[in-house]
Amino acid sequence: MSVARAYQGNRSGAVAEWLNEGDNAWQMISATLVGLQSVPGLVILYGSIVKKKWAVNSAFMALYAFAAVWICWVTWAYDMSFGDKLLPFWGKARPALGQKLLIQQAALPATTHYRRDGTEETPMITPFYPMASMVYFQCVFAAITVILLAGSLLGRMSIKAWMLFVPLWLTFCYTVGAFSLWGGGFLFQWGVIDYSGGYVIHLSSGVAGLTAAFWVGPRTPSDRERFPPNNVLLVLVGAGMLWMGWTGFNGGDPYAANIDSSMAVLNTHICAATSLLMWTTLDVAFFKKPSVIGAVQGMMTGLVCITPGAGLVQGWAAMVMGILSGSIPWYTMMVVHRRWAFLQKIDDTLAVFHTHAVAGFLGGATTGLFAEPVLCSLFLPVTDSRGGVYGGVGGVQFLKQVVGAGFVVAWNAVVTTLICVAIRVVTPLRMSEEQLKIGDDEVHGEEAYALWGDGERFDVTRHGSNSESESQQLHVPTGVTQNV
Repeated sequence: MSVARAYQGNRSGAVAEWLNEGDNAWQMISATLVGLQSVPGLVILYGSIVKKKWAVNSAFMALYAFAAVWICWVTWAYDMSFGDKLLPFWGKARPALGQKLLIQQAALPATTHYRRDGTEETPMITPFYPMASMVYFQCVFAAITVILLAGSLLGRMSIKAWMLFVPLWLTFCYTVGAFSLWGGGFLFQWGVIDYSGGYVIHLSSGVAGLTAAFWVGPRTPSDRERFPPNNVLLVLVGAGMLWMGWTGFNGGDPYAANIDSSMAVLNTHICAATSLLMWTTLDVAFFKKPSVIGAVQGMMTGLVCITPGAGLVQGWAAMVMGILSGSIPWYTMMVVHRRWAFLQKIDDTLAVFHTHAVAGFLGGATTGLFAEPVLCSLFLPVTDSRGGVYGGVGGVQFLKQVVGAGFVVAWNAVVTTLICVAIRVVTPLRMSEEQLKIGDDEVHGEEAYALWGDGERFDVTRHGSNSESESQQLHVPTGVTQNV
Protein backbone atom coordinates (compact mmCIF):
# COMPACT_ATOMS: atom_id res chain seq x y z
CA MET A 1 0.00 0.00 0.00
CA SER A 2 1.10 3.57 -0.65
CA VAL A 3 1.63 5.46 2.62
CA ALA A 4 1.69 9.26 2.78
CA ARG A 5 5.14 10.65 3.46
CA ALA A 6 4.01 12.29 6.71
CA TYR A 7 3.11 8.82 8.08
CA GLN A 8 6.23 6.93 7.03
CA GLY A 9 7.65 6.99 10.55
CA ASN A 10 11.39 7.37 10.83
CA ARG A 11 11.75 7.15 7.05
CA SER A 12 10.26 10.64 6.81
CA GLY A 13 12.11 13.79 7.77
CA ALA A 14 8.80 15.17 9.05
CA VAL A 15 8.55 12.46 11.73
CA ALA A 16 11.74 12.38 13.78
CA GLU A 17 12.58 9.55 16.19
CA TRP A 18 12.12 11.81 19.18
CA LEU A 19 8.72 13.15 18.05
CA ASN A 20 5.65 12.11 20.04
CA GLU A 21 2.70 12.99 17.82
CA GLY A 22 0.24 13.00 20.74
CA ASP A 23 2.32 15.40 22.80
CA ASN A 24 2.86 17.65 19.81
CA ALA A 25 -0.84 17.70 18.95
CA TRP A 26 -1.83 18.50 22.55
CA GLN A 27 0.79 21.23 22.82
CA MET A 28 -0.44 22.98 19.67
CA ILE A 29 -4.08 22.57 20.75
CA SER A 30 -3.23 24.01 24.17
CA ALA A 31 -1.42 26.93 22.57
CA THR A 32 -4.39 27.61 20.31
CA LEU A 33 -6.80 27.51 23.27
CA VAL A 34 -4.66 30.10 25.07
CA GLY A 35 -4.47 32.20 21.92
CA LEU A 36 -8.27 32.11 21.64
CA GLN A 37 -8.46 33.45 25.20
CA SER A 38 -6.87 36.63 23.87
CA VAL A 39 -8.24 36.78 20.33
CA PRO A 40 -11.18 36.88 20.34
CA GLY A 41 -11.77 36.18 24.06
CA LEU A 42 -10.33 39.27 25.73
CA VAL A 43 -10.99 41.39 22.65
CA ILE A 44 -14.69 40.63 23.09
CA LEU A 45 -14.62 40.95 26.87
CA TYR A 46 -12.78 44.30 26.86
CA GLY A 47 -14.92 45.68 24.06
CA SER A 48 -18.14 44.84 25.90
CA ILE A 49 -17.32 45.39 29.57
CA VAL A 50 -16.45 49.07 29.11
CA LYS A 51 -18.62 52.10 28.47
CA LYS A 52 -19.87 52.27 24.88
CA LYS A 53 -17.66 55.17 23.92
CA TRP A 54 -14.52 53.10 24.70
CA ALA A 55 -15.57 49.78 23.14
CA VAL A 56 -13.45 50.07 19.98
CA ASN A 57 -10.39 51.46 21.74
CA SER A 58 -10.43 48.78 24.44
CA ALA A 59 -10.81 45.94 21.95
CA PHE A 60 -8.09 47.38 19.74
CA MET A 61 -5.60 47.67 22.61
CA ALA A 62 -5.92 43.91 23.07
CA LEU A 63 -5.70 43.16 19.35
CA TYR A 64 -2.63 45.36 18.87
CA ALA A 65 -0.84 43.82 21.84
CA PHE A 66 -1.42 40.31 20.51
CA ALA A 67 0.11 41.16 17.15
CA ALA A 68 3.02 43.18 18.56
CA VAL A 69 4.01 40.45 21.02
CA TRP A 70 4.18 37.90 18.21
CA ILE A 71 6.78 39.88 16.29
CA CYS A 72 8.83 40.77 19.36
CA TRP A 73 8.66 37.18 20.60
CA VAL A 74 10.11 35.48 17.55
CA THR A 75 12.60 38.29 16.91
CA TRP A 76 14.27 38.46 20.31
CA ALA A 77 12.06 37.81 23.36
CA TYR A 78 11.67 34.01 23.24
CA ASP A 79 15.34 33.34 23.88
CA MET A 80 15.46 36.04 26.54
CA SER A 81 12.83 33.96 28.34
CA PHE A 82 13.83 30.38 27.53
CA GLY A 83 17.25 30.48 25.90
CA ASP A 84 20.83 30.28 27.11
CA LYS A 85 21.59 32.02 30.39
CA LEU A 86 22.91 35.58 30.23
CA LEU A 87 22.21 36.63 33.82
CA PRO A 88 20.59 34.76 36.75
CA PHE A 89 17.28 36.34 35.71
CA TRP A 90 17.68 36.78 31.95
CA GLY A 91 18.42 34.75 28.84
CA LYS A 92 20.43 35.77 25.79
CA ALA A 93 18.43 37.54 23.08
CA ARG A 94 18.39 36.00 19.60
CA PRO A 95 15.81 35.31 16.88
CA ALA A 96 13.64 32.20 16.82
CA LEU A 97 12.94 32.27 13.09
CA GLY A 98 15.20 29.81 11.26
CA GLN A 99 14.30 26.21 10.55
CA LYS A 100 17.65 25.03 11.95
CA LEU A 101 16.31 25.92 15.40
CA LEU A 102 12.59 25.38 14.93
CA ILE A 103 12.56 21.80 13.55
CA GLN A 104 14.88 20.36 16.17
CA GLN A 105 13.65 18.80 19.41
CA ALA A 106 12.43 21.39 21.88
CA ALA A 107 14.82 22.13 24.72
CA LEU A 108 15.12 24.71 27.48
CA PRO A 109 18.92 24.86 27.80
CA ALA A 110 19.14 26.54 31.21
CA THR A 111 16.72 24.19 32.98
CA THR A 112 19.18 21.54 34.10
CA HIS A 113 18.72 21.55 37.87
CA TYR A 114 21.72 21.16 40.18
CA ARG A 115 22.03 20.29 43.84
CA ARG A 116 23.90 22.53 46.23
CA ASP A 117 27.06 20.46 45.77
CA GLY A 118 26.95 21.08 42.01
CA THR A 119 25.82 17.62 40.95
CA GLU A 120 22.93 17.25 38.53
CA GLU A 121 19.55 16.62 40.15
CA THR A 122 17.25 16.66 37.11
CA PRO A 123 18.20 16.93 33.42
CA MET A 124 17.34 19.70 31.00
CA ILE A 125 13.70 19.92 29.91
CA THR A 126 13.41 18.35 26.43
CA PRO A 127 9.79 17.75 25.38
CA PHE A 128 9.08 15.29 22.57
CA TYR A 129 8.04 17.84 19.95
CA PRO A 130 9.78 20.48 17.82
CA MET A 131 10.99 23.84 19.04
CA ALA A 132 8.38 25.51 16.81
CA SER A 133 5.63 24.14 19.07
CA MET A 134 7.39 25.44 22.17
CA VAL A 135 7.87 28.92 20.67
CA TYR A 136 4.18 28.99 19.71
CA PHE A 137 2.99 27.83 23.13
CA GLN A 138 5.09 30.30 25.09
CA CYS A 139 4.23 33.19 22.76
CA VAL A 140 0.52 33.10 23.49
CA PHE A 141 1.30 33.18 27.22
CA ALA A 142 3.41 36.30 26.75
CA ALA A 143 0.65 37.91 24.67
CA ILE A 144 -2.15 37.32 27.16
CA THR A 145 -0.01 38.76 29.97
CA VAL A 146 0.30 42.12 28.25
CA ILE A 147 -3.40 42.08 27.34
CA LEU A 148 -4.39 41.40 30.95
CA LEU A 149 -2.24 44.35 32.01
CA ALA A 150 -4.15 46.55 29.56
CA GLY A 151 -7.28 46.06 31.64
CA SER A 152 -5.90 48.53 34.17
CA LEU A 153 -5.46 51.23 31.53
CA LEU A 154 -8.66 51.17 29.51
CA GLY A 155 -10.47 54.43 28.82
CA ARG A 156 -7.60 56.92 28.81
CA MET A 157 -4.16 55.64 27.72
CA SER A 158 -2.86 57.11 24.48
CA ILE A 159 -2.71 54.50 21.74
CA LYS A 160 0.71 55.82 20.69
CA ALA A 161 2.02 55.33 24.21
CA TRP A 162 0.49 51.82 24.29
CA MET A 163 2.23 50.96 21.03
CA LEU A 164 5.56 51.76 22.70
CA PHE A 165 4.68 50.25 26.05
CA VAL A 166 3.93 46.74 24.75
CA PRO A 167 7.38 45.85 23.31
CA LEU A 168 9.22 47.62 26.13
CA TRP A 169 7.30 45.88 28.90
CA LEU A 170 7.57 42.51 27.17
CA THR A 171 11.34 42.94 26.84
CA PHE A 172 12.23 44.29 30.24
CA CYS A 173 9.56 42.78 32.50
CA TYR A 174 7.94 39.67 31.10
CA THR A 175 11.15 38.01 29.90
CA VAL A 176 12.73 38.45 33.34
CA GLY A 177 9.89 36.74 35.17
CA ALA A 178 9.64 33.97 32.57
CA PHE A 179 13.36 33.16 32.62
CA SER A 180 13.67 33.45 36.41
CA LEU A 181 10.80 31.05 37.14
CA TRP A 182 10.45 28.87 34.02
CA GLY A 183 13.54 29.19 31.85
CA GLY A 184 16.13 28.04 34.37
CA GLY A 185 16.83 31.29 36.22
CA PHE A 186 17.60 31.74 39.89
CA LEU A 187 14.04 31.28 41.18
CA PHE A 188 13.68 28.09 39.12
CA GLN A 189 16.95 26.78 40.52
CA TRP A 190 15.94 27.75 44.06
CA GLY A 191 12.70 25.77 43.75
CA VAL A 192 10.00 28.45 43.66
CA ILE A 193 6.86 26.83 42.20
CA ASP A 194 4.86 28.47 39.43
CA TYR A 195 3.11 25.70 37.55
CA SER A 196 1.53 27.78 34.81
CA GLY A 197 1.92 31.50 35.45
CA GLY A 198 0.46 32.64 38.75
CA TYR A 199 3.57 34.77 39.21
CA VAL A 200 4.98 35.08 35.68
CA ILE A 201 1.65 36.13 34.19
CA HIS A 202 -0.90 37.18 36.80
CA LEU A 203 1.09 38.70 39.64
CA SER A 204 3.28 40.58 37.18
CA SER A 205 0.39 41.89 35.07
CA GLY A 206 -1.57 42.97 38.16
CA VAL A 207 1.33 44.84 39.74
CA ALA A 208 2.49 46.35 36.44
CA GLY A 209 -1.08 47.35 35.60
CA LEU A 210 -1.54 49.17 38.89
CA THR A 211 1.85 50.87 38.48
CA ALA A 212 1.13 51.96 34.91
CA ALA A 213 -2.32 53.19 35.94
CA PHE A 214 -0.66 55.43 38.51
CA TRP A 215 1.55 57.04 35.86
CA VAL A 216 -1.11 57.32 33.16
CA GLY A 217 -3.58 58.92 35.54
CA PRO A 218 -7.32 58.32 36.01
CA ARG A 219 -10.20 58.38 33.58
CA THR A 220 -12.37 61.48 33.41
CA PRO A 221 -14.53 62.04 36.53
CA SER A 222 -17.68 61.24 34.56
CA ASP A 223 -16.23 57.93 33.35
CA ARG A 224 -15.08 56.94 36.83
CA GLU A 225 -18.51 57.73 38.28
CA ARG A 226 -20.45 55.87 35.63
CA PHE A 227 -18.83 53.19 33.49
CA PRO A 228 -21.55 50.63 32.65
CA PRO A 229 -20.78 47.67 30.38
CA ASN A 230 -22.18 48.23 26.92
CA ASN A 231 -23.10 44.56 26.45
CA VAL A 232 -23.24 42.21 29.44
CA LEU A 233 -24.11 39.20 27.29
CA LEU A 234 -20.94 39.63 25.23
CA VAL A 235 -19.00 39.94 28.49
CA LEU A 236 -20.20 36.41 29.25
CA VAL A 237 -19.12 35.23 25.80
CA GLY A 238 -15.60 36.55 26.38
CA ALA A 239 -15.55 35.17 29.92
CA GLY A 240 -16.67 31.75 28.68
CA MET A 241 -13.81 31.67 26.18
CA LEU A 242 -11.40 32.54 28.97
CA TRP A 243 -12.74 29.79 31.23
CA MET A 244 -12.66 27.00 28.67
CA GLY A 245 -9.41 28.28 27.19
CA TRP A 246 -7.81 27.74 30.59
CA THR A 247 -7.93 24.03 29.77
CA GLY A 248 -4.98 24.69 27.50
CA PHE A 249 -3.53 27.35 29.79
CA ASN A 250 -2.90 24.89 32.62
CA GLY A 251 -3.24 21.60 30.76
CA GLY A 252 -0.37 22.37 28.40
CA ASP A 253 2.27 23.23 30.95
CA PRO A 254 3.56 19.74 31.68
CA TYR A 255 4.77 19.97 28.04
CA ALA A 256 3.13 16.58 27.43
CA ALA A 257 -0.27 14.88 27.24
CA ASN A 258 0.30 13.04 30.50
CA ILE A 259 -1.26 12.28 33.89
CA ASP A 260 -0.24 15.61 35.37
CA SER A 261 -1.92 17.45 32.50
CA SER A 262 -5.21 15.73 33.30
CA MET A 263 -4.91 16.67 36.98
CA ALA A 264 -4.22 20.28 36.05
CA VAL A 265 -7.30 20.53 33.84
CA LEU A 266 -9.61 18.99 36.42
CA ASN A 267 -8.32 21.19 39.25
CA THR A 268 -8.64 24.28 37.06
CA HIS A 269 -12.37 23.85 36.61
CA ILE A 270 -12.98 22.83 40.23
CA CYS A 271 -11.31 25.96 41.54
CA ALA A 272 -12.94 28.31 39.01
CA ALA A 273 -16.43 26.98 39.71
CA THR A 274 -15.95 27.16 43.48
CA SER A 275 -14.61 30.70 43.28
CA LEU A 276 -17.48 31.91 41.09
CA LEU A 277 -20.04 30.48 43.52
CA MET A 278 -18.23 31.97 46.51
CA TRP A 279 -18.08 35.45 44.94
CA THR A 280 -21.75 35.29 43.98
CA THR A 281 -22.70 34.17 47.49
CA LEU A 282 -20.90 37.17 48.99
CA ASP A 283 -22.59 39.52 46.51
CA VAL A 284 -26.00 38.18 47.48
CA ALA A 285 -25.21 38.25 51.20
CA PHE A 286 -23.96 41.84 51.28
CA PHE A 287 -25.63 43.53 48.28
CA LYS A 288 -28.85 41.48 48.18
CA LYS A 289 -28.50 40.58 44.50
CA PRO A 290 -26.14 38.53 42.32
CA SER A 291 -23.94 40.44 39.90
CA VAL A 292 -23.10 38.97 36.51
CA ILE A 293 -19.92 41.04 36.34
CA GLY A 294 -19.14 39.91 39.89
CA ALA A 295 -19.56 36.28 38.85
CA VAL A 296 -17.09 36.87 36.02
CA GLN A 297 -14.64 38.40 38.51
CA GLY A 298 -15.04 35.37 40.76
CA MET A 299 -14.46 33.02 37.86
CA MET A 300 -11.32 34.93 36.96
CA THR A 301 -9.86 34.92 40.48
CA GLY A 302 -10.45 31.17 40.70
CA LEU A 303 -8.67 30.53 37.41
CA VAL A 304 -5.79 32.76 38.45
CA CYS A 305 -5.48 31.25 41.93
CA ILE A 306 -5.23 27.64 40.75
CA THR A 307 -2.69 28.45 38.03
CA PRO A 308 0.50 28.30 40.18
CA GLY A 309 -0.38 24.84 41.46
CA ALA A 310 -2.88 23.38 38.98
CA GLY A 311 -1.19 20.00 38.55
CA LEU A 312 0.32 19.87 42.02
CA VAL A 313 -2.63 19.93 44.40
CA GLN A 314 -5.44 17.49 45.14
CA GLY A 315 -9.08 18.17 44.26
CA TRP A 316 -10.05 19.11 47.82
CA ALA A 317 -7.20 21.63 47.89
CA ALA A 318 -8.42 23.12 44.59
CA MET A 319 -11.80 23.60 46.23
CA VAL A 320 -10.25 25.29 49.26
CA MET A 321 -8.26 27.55 46.95
CA GLY A 322 -11.52 28.39 45.15
CA ILE A 323 -13.17 29.41 48.42
CA LEU A 324 -10.21 31.65 49.25
CA SER A 325 -9.98 33.14 45.75
CA GLY A 326 -13.70 33.90 45.76
CA SER A 327 -13.53 35.70 49.10
CA ILE A 328 -10.13 37.35 49.69
CA PRO A 329 -9.97 39.26 46.36
CA TRP A 330 -13.66 40.11 46.87
CA TYR A 331 -12.75 41.64 50.22
CA THR A 332 -9.72 43.56 48.89
CA MET A 333 -11.82 44.91 46.00
CA MET A 334 -15.04 45.73 47.84
CA VAL A 335 -13.68 46.78 51.23
CA VAL A 336 -9.94 47.46 51.32
CA HIS A 337 -9.86 49.36 48.02
CA ARG A 338 -12.69 51.67 49.09
CA ARG A 339 -11.08 52.44 52.44
CA TRP A 340 -7.45 52.86 51.37
CA ALA A 341 -6.85 56.37 50.09
CA PHE A 342 -3.78 55.33 48.09
CA LEU A 343 -5.71 52.76 46.05
CA GLN A 344 -8.59 55.21 45.59
CA LYS A 345 -6.23 57.62 43.82
CA ILE A 346 -5.19 54.97 41.27
CA ASP A 347 -7.74 54.21 38.57
CA ASP A 348 -7.41 50.48 37.85
CA THR A 349 -10.22 50.26 35.29
CA LEU A 350 -11.02 46.54 35.50
CA ALA A 351 -9.56 45.93 38.99
CA VAL A 352 -6.71 43.87 37.53
CA PHE A 353 -4.71 44.31 40.71
CA HIS A 354 -7.34 42.45 42.72
CA THR A 355 -8.28 39.78 40.19
CA HIS A 356 -4.72 39.00 39.09
CA ALA A 357 -2.11 40.31 41.53
CA VAL A 358 -3.98 39.43 44.72
CA ALA A 359 -5.33 36.16 43.34
CA GLY A 360 -1.97 35.28 41.78
CA PHE A 361 -0.10 35.79 45.05
CA LEU A 362 -2.82 33.89 46.91
CA GLY A 363 -2.42 30.99 44.49
CA GLY A 364 1.34 30.94 44.84
CA ALA A 365 1.16 31.02 48.63
CA THR A 366 -1.48 28.30 48.87
CA THR A 367 0.52 26.15 46.44
CA GLY A 368 3.32 26.42 48.98
CA LEU A 369 0.87 24.94 51.49
CA PHE A 370 -1.06 22.35 49.45
CA ALA A 371 1.44 21.02 46.88
CA GLU A 372 1.16 17.23 47.17
CA PRO A 373 4.48 15.27 47.21
CA VAL A 374 3.51 12.59 44.67
CA LEU A 375 2.11 15.16 42.23
CA CYS A 376 5.19 17.34 42.72
CA SER A 377 7.39 14.39 41.73
CA LEU A 378 5.56 14.24 38.38
CA PHE A 379 6.43 17.82 37.43
CA LEU A 380 8.97 19.70 39.52
CA PRO A 381 12.74 19.67 38.99
CA VAL A 382 13.44 19.72 42.74
CA THR A 383 13.04 16.26 44.22
CA ASP A 384 11.06 15.79 47.44
CA SER A 385 9.15 19.06 46.95
CA ARG A 386 5.97 19.43 49.00
CA GLY A 387 3.64 21.97 50.55
CA GLY A 388 3.60 23.05 54.15
CA VAL A 389 0.66 20.85 55.20
CA TYR A 390 2.67 17.75 54.28
CA GLY A 391 5.48 18.53 56.72
CA GLY A 392 9.17 18.07 56.04
CA VAL A 393 10.55 20.80 53.80
CA GLY A 394 7.03 22.12 53.14
CA GLY A 395 7.43 25.06 55.51
CA VAL A 396 10.51 26.19 53.60
CA GLN A 397 8.56 25.89 50.34
CA PHE A 398 5.95 28.33 51.61
CA LEU A 399 8.67 30.87 52.45
CA LYS A 400 10.20 30.39 48.99
CA GLN A 401 6.82 31.20 47.44
CA VAL A 402 6.57 34.43 49.41
CA VAL A 403 10.11 35.52 48.55
CA GLY A 404 9.59 34.68 44.87
CA ALA A 405 6.46 36.81 44.83
CA GLY A 406 8.39 39.66 46.43
CA PHE A 407 10.93 39.64 43.60
CA VAL A 408 8.20 39.67 40.93
CA VAL A 409 6.36 42.54 42.66
CA ALA A 410 9.48 44.66 43.14
CA TRP A 411 10.84 44.13 39.62
CA ASN A 412 7.54 44.94 37.91
CA ALA A 413 6.83 48.01 40.04
CA VAL A 414 10.27 49.53 39.46
CA VAL A 415 10.78 48.63 35.80
CA THR A 416 7.21 49.52 34.77
CA THR A 417 7.77 52.92 36.38
CA LEU A 418 10.96 53.41 34.38
CA ILE A 419 9.20 52.39 31.16
CA CYS A 420 6.34 54.83 31.73
CA VAL A 421 8.74 57.68 32.55
CA ALA A 422 10.76 56.95 29.41
CA ILE A 423 7.67 56.85 27.17
CA ARG A 424 6.43 60.11 28.67
CA VAL A 425 9.55 61.81 27.32
CA VAL A 426 8.60 60.76 23.77
CA THR A 427 4.80 61.01 23.80
CA PRO A 428 2.07 61.70 26.37
CA LEU A 429 0.86 58.64 28.24
CA ARG A 430 -2.63 60.01 28.39
CA MET A 431 -5.10 60.98 25.67
CA SER A 432 -5.97 64.59 25.00
CA GLU A 433 -8.97 66.12 26.74
CA GLU A 434 -10.88 66.11 23.46
CA GLN A 435 -10.25 62.39 23.01
CA LEU A 436 -11.20 61.65 26.61
CA LYS A 437 -14.45 63.53 26.18
CA ILE A 438 -15.54 61.91 22.92
CA GLY A 439 -13.94 58.47 22.98
CA ASP A 440 -13.72 56.08 20.04
CA ASP A 441 -15.06 58.57 17.51
CA GLU A 442 -12.19 60.95 18.17
CA VAL A 443 -9.45 58.35 18.75
CA HIS A 444 -10.23 55.95 15.90
CA GLY A 445 -12.94 57.57 13.80
CA GLU A 446 -14.97 54.43 14.42
CA GLU A 447 -17.87 53.39 16.64
CA ALA A 448 -18.80 50.00 18.07
CA TYR A 449 -22.51 50.37 17.30
CA ALA A 450 -24.48 52.43 14.81
CA LEU A 451 -26.28 54.17 17.66
CA TRP A 452 -25.89 57.55 19.27
CA GLY A 453 -25.11 56.97 22.93
CA ASP A 454 -23.61 58.19 26.14
CA GLY A 455 -20.38 60.14 25.89
CA GLU A 456 -20.59 61.04 22.21
CA ARG A 457 -21.14 64.32 20.49
CA PHE A 458 -24.18 64.53 18.26
CA ASP A 459 -23.14 63.92 14.64
CA VAL A 460 -25.41 65.36 11.95
CA THR A 461 -24.07 62.95 9.30
CA ARG A 462 -25.41 60.02 11.31
CA HIS A 463 -28.25 61.28 13.47
CA GLY A 464 -29.80 64.17 11.53
CA SER A 465 -30.16 67.79 12.63
CA ASN A 466 -32.94 69.95 13.97
CA SER A 467 -31.62 73.15 12.47
CA GLU A 468 -29.06 74.31 9.95
CA SER A 469 -27.30 76.55 12.50
CA GLU A 470 -26.96 73.65 14.92
CA SER A 471 -25.36 71.43 12.30
CA GLN A 472 -22.66 73.99 11.59
CA GLN A 473 -21.38 73.77 15.18
CA LEU A 474 -21.32 70.00 15.46
CA HIS A 475 -18.28 67.75 15.42
CA VAL A 476 -17.98 65.57 12.31
CA PRO A 477 -15.61 62.62 12.78
CA THR A 478 -13.30 61.26 10.14
CA GLY A 479 -12.32 57.65 9.73
CA VAL A 480 -13.00 54.51 7.81
CA THR A 481 -16.51 54.12 9.22
CA GLN A 482 -17.67 57.65 8.42
CA ASN A 483 -20.94 57.63 6.54
CA VAL A 484 -20.52 59.34 3.17
